[in-house]
Amino acid sequence: MTIELRHLRAFLAIAEEGAITRAATRLHLGQPALSRTLRQLEDHLGTRLVDRSTHHLELTAEGETFRDKAAAALAAVETALDPRGLKSWPLRLGHTWAAFGDRTVPLLRRWDETRPGTPLELLRVDDRTAGLTRGKVDAALLRGAVTSPGLRTEPLLYEERVVVMAADSPLAALPRVTLADLVAHPIAINTVSGTTTLDLWPPTARPAATLEVTNTDEWLIAIAAGRAVGVSTSATASNHAHPSLIYRPLAGAPTVPVVLAWREGVGHPAIPDLVALAHDIYGAGQEG
Repeated sequence: MTIELRHLRAFLAIAEEGAITRAATRLHLGQPALSRTLRQLEDHLGTRLVDRSTHHLELTAEGETFRDKAAAALAAVETALDPRGLKSWPLRLGHTWAAFGDRTVPLLRRWDETRPGTPLELLRVDDRTAGLTRGKVDAALLRGAVTSPGLRTEPLLYEERVVVMAADSPLAALPRVTLADLVAHPIAINTVSGTTTLDLWPPTARPAATLEVTNTDEWLIAIAAGRAVGVSTSATASNHAHPSLIYRPLAGAPTVPVVLAWREGVGHPAIPDLVALAHDIYGAGQEG
């Protein structure tokens, strides 16, 4: 049978709601009709996308992979059919927390001067690829290792790591902080889009406590409140300066790669211009 957009919307609703009943209510469909739609999609793909063995539905491994593909395909169709895009085609650039750091404003100004007919929309999206794999953006500025399949990457530079702490933290008296200095302190870890895990420390000398958060705002609040300290990159200070926060260099830690990423295949025609401008803006001032 022919797979239609309704099959993708049905699957994504089920994946997000975690239950056929809630997904059916959201889509204003009957539960039997939604179940048939899911079954048709699975028959077409020749695999199970949803594990129905428990009360709370979970995606299979194949379902997890297909979710990003379905979201990207649906977003691409919606973008193509948006009548506003007939007059201009914005280039949507995702980032997870710091964009280009203190180079963000110069890059946006230069883009507006050189590409006035193509708006550059800078969007913060709190997920591992800043919305790229789900089709929310056309390109993304990412930090750390990029492991998602189907993406092309262009290395830009390496950033030094910094420690972020409350202004009254005892660590603020140190001009530079080491990994060993942090072992006695709880570490705030952004499990969704952060670049720091306990693997940064040697296995025998890791912090005993962590505070897990799911976005940059929660991370900053936890640190400012003195509940934990954080490790980030040097770009964070320019975008997230606050009187309650102190930034100090982290000695002896590996640098963090910064890359531009976009999906393989046909993409936005202005991506090469963005890559060239990013290199131009960073220029010779690479860190690390």
